[in-house]
Amino acid sequence: MIKTQPSHTLTLSTTHFSPKSRWGFPAPRFFIRFKVGFLSLVQSTISQFRFASVCVYHCVWQEICHSQIPIPTDRCRRRISCSSHRTSVLLIREERSKGEDTRDDAFRVSCLFPLFFSGPSFILHPDSGDRQMSIRRGLGSDGDQHVIDYLKRMQTENPSFFYAIQCDGEQSNRNIFWVDSSFRMNYSYFGDTVRLNTSYVAHQFRVPLISITGLNHHGQPVLFGCGLLHYESDSSYIWLLQNWLHAMSENHPVSITTEPNHHIQMAVSQVLPQTHHRFCKWSIFRETQQKLSHIYQTRPSFDKDFGNCIHETEKVEEFESCWQSLLKKYSLINNEWLQSIYNARHQWVPVYLQDTFFGELYTKIPEQTLNLFFDGYMDATTSIQSVIKQYEAAISYWNEMELKADFETTNTMPLLKTPSPMEKQAANLYTRRAFLKFQEELVETLANPATKLEDNGAFTTFQVAKFGEEQKHQKGYIVRFNSFEMKANCSCHMFEFLGIICRHVLSVFRAKNVLTLPSQYILKRWTRDAKRGGEIVVYGQESPNDSCGNSLNARYNSLRHEAIKYVEEGAKSISVYNVALEALQVASKKVSASKRQSVMMNNGVVLNGEMDLGNGSQEIAYRSRGEKEKKIRELSAELEDTNKKCEVYRANLLAVLKDMEEQKLKLSVKVQNARLSLKE
Repeated sequence: MIKTQPSHTLTLSTTHFSPKSRWGFPAPRFFIRFKVGFLSLVQSTISQFRFASVCVYHCVWQEICHSQIPIPTDRCRRRISCSSHRTSVLLIREERSKGEDTRDDAFRVSCLFPLFFSGPSFILHPDSGDRQMSIRRGLGSDGDQHVIDYLKRMQTENPSFFYAIQCDGEQSNRNIFWVDSSFRMNYSYFGDTVRLNTSYVAHQFRVPLISITGLNHHGQPVLFGCGLLHYESDSSYIWLLQNWLHAMSENHPVSITTEPNHHIQMAVSQVLPQTHHRFCKWSIFRETQQKLSHIYQTRPSFDKDFGNCIHETEKVEEFESCWQSLLKKYSLINNEWLQSIYNARHQWVPVYLQDTFFGELYTKIPEQTLNLFFDGYMDATTSIQSVIKQYEAAISYWNEMELKADFETTNTMPLLKTPSPMEKQAANLYTRRAFLKFQEELVETLANPATKLEDNGAFTTFQVAKFGEEQKHQKGYIVRFNSFEMKANCSCHMFEFLGIICRHVLSVFRAKNVLTLPSQYILKRWTRDAKRGGEIVVYGQESPNDSCGNSLNARYNSLRHEAIKYVEEGAKSISVYNVALEALQVASKKVSASKRQSVMMNNGVVLNGEMDLGNGSQEIAYRSRGEKEKKIRELSAELEDTNKKCEVYRANLLAVLKDMEEQKLKLSVKVQNARLSLKE
């Protein structure tokens, strides 16, 4: 029986981490909180996690009023009886009362973009294999209702706002998920790579917040979806991803990064089978410190060697060799943990993921890939009553950060470090952060010369390596250049992984006198105009619109996506609304006319007098054909004239470049002579 005492209570939470290590683990943090109130001390749960030189202690004092029933002290979690609970999906559009008019203005607007979220309910059976867990956080149905009331209010204000609820039979624990219209807009621009953050659930925070985020054109986090996940299972994550994907018009991301969780892995494989799934390597590093704490304590050099094996290897063969050497050096060949993470190496070791787009400009910041968005706004003490306030504060902060980055990009000019016209071109196209990454690669071309290995006309093969490392084949990169299409492929795969062209390809461009950046190497998602126009296209990935002509569902989703953006922009003011409505009416008439024309063609009648299959005769419109041939001749002549001008410009540029190289050589000789004279 729990002893209660109607006196002042103390809440203490202390967390200790070791100093920030070489690989970026958290610096020390200390939290001490005093809270006074006439409440009853109900439960004290102490959990201890031991890593190498890392100890975390949490002392959580949960308090309730005298009138509440005490909770047993022997455990802080309870397992739901799966046989007596049924998980169902509740949609806000089903929450209207019978007497309410469903034809009101908000409902009519919402009909412009119907969302088919009524997927099947999930029945959780004891033998399903799910490790079902309901985590007690002192929230209860009242706390959830606080969030649900907020979501209802948001949906009333904006009909395109969506939320869904998954609950057990008693509705005492409910998973909640929501998507704002701004989330959809962000996803249409930056939905190529996403992060699913479940760290607040895994660490059993009072508020089990989960978030789906991405990276904008400044490399900053943007929100794609948010929710509260009270219990984890395969089914709960499947439900989460299915609702999110429906909200995003079934547009699958290229890649997703998550915690190494088997429930999440199962859900991703089922809902996003074509998406590349990556595990957060920093989570694996932390788990390794826990599993191998004795090695970290007795042999401190293991930390550096393990990090080098993961981060410093640049080829698969190099990693495999380094891994085997690591196991032998520390006598860990039969270690089960290392064997398990090695078996999953294709999902977290960078060398195996380099040909997939993840878009990480800030590669040196640990944990930024998952939980940066709410960092500083949510912690273990955040209550359900304050979660919405903190949620809105985080959104406001990152919106402000994006505006500041936009202002800096638009109104200031970066310092150029080379006379290259390509650098000036990039400075005018990219956002500031993306340009700095490009500039870093461009400057490095001076130390990474390209050596021609093979030339068979259209295709030329180069090896690019740092000065002094030309003979070390393992440190050289192979670049294959197509002079006809102005395309180059590098063995480092940086462009495929990041979307910014690498120093090795830039070095080849320099050797081949390519003075401006070809358009196929300018990824729109990193440019100033990333949020203008249509959807993003990732290099090497088929555009969602490419297959629209072959699929009714694809055409429907594409039109719905454009309609959502049109409605949201058109409703911002009365003047814009009037223009949008007028344009929509004109478009409606054009669609109707097109449908009539399509029916006539299907019946054997083609307009403009070109063809009439209805009476079995074919008549060629010679006038139309002659006009087309004339237009082709004119364009061909214009193309030939343009080619001649290009050759003249190319010759002039080559002459200028040759003069610059000669001048550079003369200056180099003068510098060497001056140095020799100083020595004498």
